[in-house]
Amino acid sequence: MAKLCIVPTPIGNLEDITLRALRMFKECDVIYAEDTRVTKKLLNHFEIQKFVLPFHAHNEHKALHSVMERIKGNELTVLVSDAGTPGISDPGFLLARECVREGITVECLPGPTAFVPALVASGFPCDKFVFEGFLPHKKGRQTRLTILSQEERTVVLYESPHRLVKCLGQIEEFFGAERQVCVVREISKFFEEYKRGTASEVKAYYEAHPPKGEIVILIEGKNE
Repeated sequence: MAKLCIVPTPIGNLEDITLRALRMFKECDVIYAEDTRVTKKLLNHFEIQKFVLPFHAHNEHKALHSVMERIKGNELTVLVSDAGTPGISDPGFLLARECVREGITVECLPGPTAFVPALVASGFPCDKFVFEGFLPHKKGRQTRLTILSQEERTVVLYESPHRLVKCLGQIEEFFGAERQVCVVREISKFFEEYKRGTASEVKAYYEAHPPKGEIVILIEGKNE
């Protein structure tokens, strides 16, 4: 019986791979990857030889039919992204949804995802939160910021290094200069960093220290 297994991969430190993930890599018939080169490096590190095919944001819709046909002919297919859990701001949702529609078993292993450790270590309430992922670059961005500024729950965003200062400036504008934020950078890597303070303080810091790496922004919810 065909099955799709969604497997999270380390977001930095390779020691975060699970024994179950490694077993799935070894047992599966084929692996679909966001970037085959990245996935092959991971497999080579653990001395695993496996057939790897591309499934990324640029070919999701186009490749969906052919990928589904291959999944139906396999006993076990694995889906991975470059880092973290597929479907969380990465390709994967369309394939999972189509498998569910076709009655194919879909399983997702627990594992690395950037926003969870960032949220828990931020010091902000994490019993209730809003995960927004990447904000729209242009159309709809101000509308989303206006809505999120009224949230009483902790807000979680992803952002790229070259857009961070601009984003913090918009948080300062829409949420207020005194709203507490926490910027988390390079989770699980050597230069892991947590920068906490008001929106204006953290923006000033990154204006003086241009950031690199993967970034999560946590914004304290609006006080009732």
